[in-house]
Amino acid sequence: MAKDQMTPIERLSAYSRGKSIDRLPCVPIVGNTAARVIGVKVSELPANGKLLAQAQIGAYRRFGYDIIRIFTDLYGQAEAMGAVIRYPKDETAYLDQPALTDISQIDRLSPANPYQDGNLPQQLEAMRIAVEEVGKEVVVTGALTAPFTNASFLIGAENLTRLVAKNPEAVHRLCRLSLETSLNYAKAIIDAGCTPSLTDPMSSATIISPKKFEEFSLPYLQQLIEYIHSRGKSVTLHICGKTAKIWELMANAGADCISIDNAASLTEAKGQIGNRLRLMGNVKPSEVMLQGSQADVRLAVLGGVREAHDNPKGYIVASGCSLPTETPFANIDAMLDAVREIGYPITEEKLNDLEQRWST
Repeated sequence: MAKDQMTPIERLSAYSRGKSIDRLPCVPIVGNTAARVIGVKVSELPANGKLLAQAQIGAYRRFGYDIIRIFTDLYGQAEAMGAVIRYPKDETAYLDQPALTDISQIDRLSPANPYQDGNLPQQLEAMRIAVEEVGKEVVVTGALTAPFTNASFLIGAENLTRLVAKNPEAVHRLCRLSLETSLNYAKAIIDAGCTPSLTDPMSSATIISPKKFEEFSLPYLQQLIEYIHSRGKSVTLHICGKTAKIWELMANAGADCISIDNAASLTEAKGQIGNRLRLMGNVKPSEVMLQGSQADVRLAVLGGVREAHDNPKGYIVASGCSLPTETPFANIDAMLDAVREIGYPITEEKLNDLEQRWST
């Protein structure tokens, strides 16, 4: 099996400059699967920066992928603003109670201080440790929940949906408060030596219309991304589900790379916005990475490469979203091994040969 000839930072830097690389960058989006790598429970990670760093560094060293993402769940910023989050012993956290039961309580809210509030200080500690230990060889990112999605955790998704229709100014107030927290946290992430990685599932076209996205999500994404760019960092934006109707708006927000969910088409994204930004995705996290065979994984990787390797602004092989906790290690290995065997430069002849071999 082919071995890596470059460090992740060397590979990404060369790829961005159009220089020779050994293989395409590859990012199986490892979240709480990292707990399995070091044999701890998922619930042990969010409030323990040292352990979280150990888990994510261990996962990176175990699999050899190209970007570390310090992440446990989407609720850190909302919890720091007063939401109640539950941490099952060995499952991903979930929202138990929003920060507000009614929008009339909004004056109770204030932006979070990432150095004091909730588990954000522990997340930052994990980032600092990861940067110190492996930051010279691999990019370390910190997960940052975008303002509109965070607003849904402050008031509850159903309530936010009603407010979008009945009280838009209240939604904007929630988004402005969330933006202030996001900006505070983005600054802290960058000061820790990391790059913020934006996630905004509530902005999906599966949930809100493109018109509502443009009104309630886009302005806040633009301000957040503008700040991150002002600090010299690029931005990857992930929005779950079907996003084709908002790709142009995601590009308008200023994203340098968009992470494509498996519900969307890499081919269509390439044709629509590939000349504006890099694409990343979109191997199915559950159907392929969790439940599929190693052969299924290899063929899915090959399919994505066939679709998007010639994207004008580049392509990163990745899962369509964070991997389920119980994703088999062998399948993550298969993703990286497939990318290594495909190599670079990529030719149609080699893709055809590999497809024939992996299909038998």
